[in-house]
Amino acid sequence: MTDYAVFLRGVNVGGVNLLMAELRAAVETLPVTRVATQLASGNLTCSSDLTSQELKDAVETLLRSTFGYDAWVVIFDAGRLRELVDACPYPADDPTTHTYITLFSDPEALTDLVEAIDRAIGGATGGLGDFRVLGPDAAAWLAPRGGTLDSPLSKISGKPRFKNSSTTRNLRTLHKVLAVLEK
Repeated sequence: MTDYAVFLRGVNVGGVNLLMAELRAAVETLPVTRVATQLASGNLTCSSDLTSQELKDAVETLLRSTFGYDAWVVIFDAGRLRELVDACPYPADDPTTHTYITLFSDPEALTDLVEAIDRAIGGATGGLGDFRVLGPDAAAWLAPRGGTLDSPLSKISGKPRFKNSSTTRNLRTLHKVLAVLEK
């Protein structure tokens, strides 16, 4: 049995509103145990004998049929999520910035994001502030407090190319998800 973090993309923003109790009840119909939601932004933890890809396919199909929206999820097992959070070079709490980790289900999408960033800033990574690839499945970055949605990196990562294969979470949120997984 593997412990997983399931991150829904675009939930409770842009007109896709899900109650976490309804989400939890729906996911409990899958071959999973220990289902829990964290916050109201589509963070779910569970345990399953399914592979990560099998669980991704099952959750996306379930969300589409149950809630009627074009659902995309990114799934990490607890160990990999811990590795990514530990590899993040930025602080979880800073008075001037937010630390984000963008998680990918497709390594090619991360490569495309890095290339898009390079094009946007002419190859000088300092133009977008701090950005670090943490592995083939995640990148960490900083945004000024109060300016996340206006940050160049947020605008690039929000493009349609990345919709079905990535989602971004605040580092503090990932710590909360890990706390549930590591109980």
